[in-house]
Amino acid sequence: MSSLRDAALSSKAWPFEEARKLAARYKDGPPAKGHVLFETGYGPSGLPHIGTFGEVARTTMIRRAFETISDIPTRMICFSDDMDGMRKVPDNVPDPAALATHLQKPLTAVPDPFGTHDSFGAHNNAMLRRFLDTFGFDYEFISATEYYTSGQFDPVLLRAAERYDDLMAVMLKSLREERQQTYSIFLPIHPETGRVLYVPMKHVDGAKGEITFDDEHGREWTLPVTGGQVKLQWKPDFGARWAGLGVDFEMYGKDHAANTPIYDRICEILGGRKPEHYIYELFLDEQGEKISKSKGNGISIDEWLKYASTESLSYYMFLKPRTAKRLSWDVIPKAVDEYHQQLRAFPGQTPDQQAANPVWHIHGGQVPASGMVVSFSLLLNLASVARAQDKATLWGFIRRYAPEAAPETHPDLDQAAGFAVRYFQDFVAPTLHPRAPDAAERAALVDLSATLAQMAETGAVPAAHAAEYDSFSEELFMSVVRDTGKAHGFDNLRAWFKVLYEVLLGSDQGPRWGSFIALYGLSETVTLIDRALAGELAA
Repeated sequence: MSSLRDAALSSKAWPFEEARKLAARYKDGPPAKGHVLFETGYGPSGLPHIGTFGEVARTTMIRRAFETISDIPTRMICFSDDMDGMRKVPDNVPDPAALATHLQKPLTAVPDPFGTHDSFGAHNNAMLRRFLDTFGFDYEFISATEYYTSGQFDPVLLRAAERYDDLMAVMLKSLREERQQTYSIFLPIHPETGRVLYVPMKHVDGAKGEITFDDEHGREWTLPVTGGQVKLQWKPDFGARWAGLGVDFEMYGKDHAANTPIYDRICEILGGRKPEHYIYELFLDEQGEKISKSKGNGISIDEWLKYASTESLSYYMFLKPRTAKRLSWDVIPKAVDEYHQQLRAFPGQTPDQQAANPVWHIHGGQVPASGMVVSFSLLLNLASVARAQDKATLWGFIRRYAPEAAPETHPDLDQAAGFAVRYFQDFVAPTLHPRAPDAAERAALVDLSATLAQMAETGAVPAAHAAEYDSFSEELFMSVVRDTGKAHGFDNLRAWFKVLYEVLLGSDQGPRWGSFIALYGLSETVTLIDRALAGELAA
């Protein structure tokens, strides 16, 4: 542990860099509350998406990094802003028209369109918690509605009433003149309609902790700021949460970056210490647009998990958080293979290298071994040529390639085989369009087929390769493919490999051919080439 802690204290891995900032915050001793508090926020206006996961996963990575370099206990809370008024009806819910009459009510006062929970907010909170529990996150869940209505937030709200003018001065500087005329940090919940009101205050009594305002019909009301009868606007609420809970660390997306000075100042006015921040870039969909909970664009959590493991998603989240990334379907295979590459590298690395390895941060130092003796991309190619309908088909090839492998001893490979079949059927199969070879390509393919067929029949290494290889191997197969292309004028081997991809697989990219032949089989590869030459694949 000491060698890893030493490595962590100088590691350039971003979770350790952030952890060291937190450790410096309490270099003179632990906080009075006895722990360091990490917070991640969630706006339950729509269903959880991958961006939500990324925020919790990355915060967890920093928390683990902090626990490696510090002995101060930690907590992590997930705070749901479920008391926000529903500003618009989401597009991705059943019978959206039925929700229209509940606009501006707190999400926990809006009926659940899915019919499974007491409210829309409760439904979305349950979705969030189910997702967090699926990934095994260690967190405490806090509902804004419960926090406001139970009185836990009352001390901060009373301070907000006392320091109303100072808080308003911070907020008004950030608003256009027209918005300044009607703005208030307080949003009353109408006693009759239950709607969240965006109205100016006629009077704020800091001594009594009361606000006076006119509703949209001109009727005057006076309400206490306590007991859940009033909530804070979202920007003041951000800083007030930090002060009320004693938050030490929170990360959020680039769209919040400009508000950071506001959040910090609100926190300080309310008697808190501003936390450490980490601002990450946003996730984009295939069109380059920001992923939105209400739109439901981009890849959902459940969709990723249909085609790849949870660990591969965590790996993708680790990579360059401050670089905008597109969440499109083609990132999944690459993430799976790179994750397993890092797993295989980990045991032989130095403590410094392990501290920088994403898998340490994904698994909190308890890094498992990889059982992926076949890459995910190769499984996809195998599924393509075999037109696999189930993972049992793939295992028929895998066992020949790696006799020691079995679903029971290599569960990650077995899981990946099932994922590969689904991914192939949903995304790859519709795009495959093998073409017929031209005359020069045909001659090269005929030669390649003959060479491989002779190897399959005799079990012997071709004479041209005997000096270098004494038995069949992936390297030998690759050399045969490469030399055949060169012999037929394909000096640009990339062009030759592309011919093989387009004619045999129906794609413009594919596997390393030596690995593919070793997995698929010599005779099977010969049959595949012969079918292409006979025009069966392009038919």
